[in-house]
Amino acid sequence: MDTLRKPPRRILIIEGHPDPSPQRLCHALAEAYREGAREAGHTLRTLILGDLDIPLLTSRSDWESPAPEIVEICQQDLLWAEHVVVIYPLWLGDVPAVLKAFLEQVLRPDFAFDPKRTAKGGLLKGRSARLVVTMGMPGWVYFSWFGAHSLRSLSRNVFQFVGFGPVKTTVFGMVEGASLGRRRVWLDKMSRLGRLGL
Repeated sequence: MDTLRKPPRRILIIEGHPDPSPQRLCHALAEAYREGAREAGHTLRTLILGDLDIPLLTSRSDWESPAPEIVEICQQDLLWAEHVVVIYPLWLGDVPAVLKAFLEQVLRPDFAFDPKRTAKGGLLKGRSARLVVTMGMPGWVYFSWFGAHSLRSLSRNVFQFVGFGPVKTTVFGMVEGASLGRRRVWLDKMSRLGRLGL
């Protein structure tokens, strides 16, 4: 039984795998989190990026122009949320292109941060985040050998920059060919995080 149960929260889950197939581990992790969060009474919304048509930004003027309708809808979900959970696979040492495109589109000036830097910190203060990444290598190798640079950059240079805090991370390594027992441990962990709203 969880003794650290928090009051119900508004939680946005962002599934950052480009393939929306329910067979993907990222989807299973998201579903486990959702189940735990529902049990605890949290209110949930989900964005499955593989199902969304997020256009690429190709110029500064695009970035500074009014956002497309689909991006505005995603921005409203971010404003609604008190806590954001981003789940994605590590691809070529970084986030998949669809997640990068999403963040570039949604975290625009005057929405996520003050381009003139007159406001201290980002404009999305009051929200926390958890970044969940899956990978083929062992997690300790990612941290000790590669320095977890992309995860740390996503945390510091994106989420903390626009005001999120705290930003917690969870790493699941050696996912290729993982046993059913090991996957069960991961899913149970996500379910518990969901119940706690963390």
